[in-house]
Amino acid sequence: MFTDFVENRVEIGRIEPIQPRHSSRYSELHYLGALVFGALRRGRRTQHYTDSQMNIVVADPLPASAIELLRSVTGWSVDARAQRPLDALRADLAEADALIVRSATTVDRALIESAPRLRVIARAGTGVDNVDVEAATERGILVMNAPGANSVSVAELAMTLMLALSRGVAPADAAMKRGVWDKKKLVGAELRGKTLGVVGLGRIGQEVASRARAFAMTIVAHDPFISEQVAESMDITLLSLDDLCARADYITLHVPATSETRHLFGRERLAACKAGVRIVNTARGELIDEEALADAIESGSVAGAGLDVFENEPPGDSRLVKLPQVLATPHIAASTVEAQELVGTETAAAVRDYLQSGTIANAVNFPSVRGDEAAQLRPFMTLAERMGTLLAQLASGRTHGIGVRYYGPLLGAHGPLLASAAIAGTLRPILSTSVTFVNARAVAEQRGIEIVESRSSRPRDYANLLSLKLQTTEGERWIEGTVFETGTPRLELIDGIDVEAPLEGNMLVIRNEDQPGVIGEVGTILGRHGINIAGFSLGRGRGGAIGVVNMDAGQQDEHVEAAVKELRGVAAIRQVCLVRLA
Repeated sequence: MFTDFVENRVEIGRIEPIQPRHSSRYSELHYLGALVFGALRRGRRTQHYTDSQMNIVVADPLPASAIELLRSVTGWSVDARAQRPLDALRADLAEADALIVRSATTVDRALIESAPRLRVIARAGTGVDNVDVEAATERGILVMNAPGANSVSVAELAMTLMLALSRGVAPADAAMKRGVWDKKKLVGAELRGKTLGVVGLGRIGQEVASRARAFAMTIVAHDPFISEQVAESMDITLLSLDDLCARADYITLHVPATSETRHLFGRERLAACKAGVRIVNTARGELIDEEALADAIESGSVAGAGLDVFENEPPGDSRLVKLPQVLATPHIAASTVEAQELVGTETAAAVRDYLQSGTIANAVNFPSVRGDEAAQLRPFMTLAERMGTLLAQLASGRTHGIGVRYYGPLLGAHGPLLASAAIAGTLRPILSTSVTFVNARAVAEQRGIEIVESRSSRPRDYANLLSLKLQTTEGERWIEGTVFETGTPRLELIDGIDVEAPLEGNMLVIRNEDQPGVIGEVGTILGRHGINIAGFSLGRGRGGAIGVVNMDAGQQDEHVEAAVKELRGVAAIRQVCLVRLA
């Protein structure tokens, strides 16, 4: 493992690939919504983001306002048709850049493989359990959701079910419709003073808790991804799931369905719950073993259940649904006018912004950064990507290690994001596989390329500086760069020699003997081939000299290649690398 930079390392370690957030981090999906910036420059369609022709497939119903938001972009094609046959959907995805779904469409590996140009999958809703996030990540496809748009609607239904269970609203209404007036059989219970157990304290769980507090309930919660400080700020006590079940009079579920959460409430857990507990589920049907719940209700250990979701939907001839102690609704938690409108427009806007400018909102398979730092970080993302692209073209041999070091508070705080950009920039020129910021780490791991990240507190000449090292079978190459106040990415160092050059366009990187006449000869050769020099940066060190030539745009390839060939014939020049960043 290579870990040494020019100074002793302060903090370093092997960084494993980012795992999709749909694993056991079940509550995080409900409140993750910070803004990140992905690919940040416009250009080639296969790698970058542009305003030109885009094909958007909308496979499930969205409000008209959301469809119109996408269609308002000049040149974009929006195919919005729900309930199309699977074969037809696969055919329509052959040229698609984006796919938008709700819960009806399952986006599995096979469907993803039928979409070779797909860049983003957007789930108009909170959960992404109908999307194969791992398969999308392997392909470098961003997966988005709309985690907060329907939170209030779902929370209000959860409270509705709690109240209706407590007061017997459904049987009372049914009796009145039969002409029966029987108050004695309809004695209910108050929420006041009762303990509510919230399983999953994300956006929706927090909305439920705030409303339950208005009913003077005591709130306890189970969520391994919420800190004690955050819970305390909401006057909520965090407990283990077993302790929560033992104490709660009401339990409300707000976690997605994963392999870890399937039958979270099975026979053993239901038996361990407080006698007379009432359970509300507006999240996912797979969280509860329905047969076990039916048995627990019939035995009297569970007083009742309010269910909006089921393992199979519709549930068919369900013993559980038919029980009088069960209040069942047909998956309507997010079905309000307000939620449907907001989910649709928020999802459409996120897709539009990603395809137009690379802005990433509500991603579930990519790191996030606070919105107030996004503008500052954007040019450093460009810097990291271009540094990787430069280094890949400078080095020779088979790559087996990439080292990234961060100097300064901004870069140190967002190291994994910058490393992903640098890795993508490094691998893209040398691999035929599509490499994006989303799958860069996974692609590196698949090829046995070690990723080493470190942070340094050593003072440097710039507030924030990025150092990148590439190790190959032929040796190491090392560069450093920063961003000026104008937002311009700048190269500051190559292999320990100070240079200062803009990181843009096409460049020549020349390593030569430190002797008179070399600069003049370089200029003469370039001029002879009609190449106009936009900038010429020089650096000197113990190992010789390095020159970086920025060339004007529009130079003909054959002229540049001829000049490079002639430069390589100069006795004092050891190496000439043509680097294309455009």
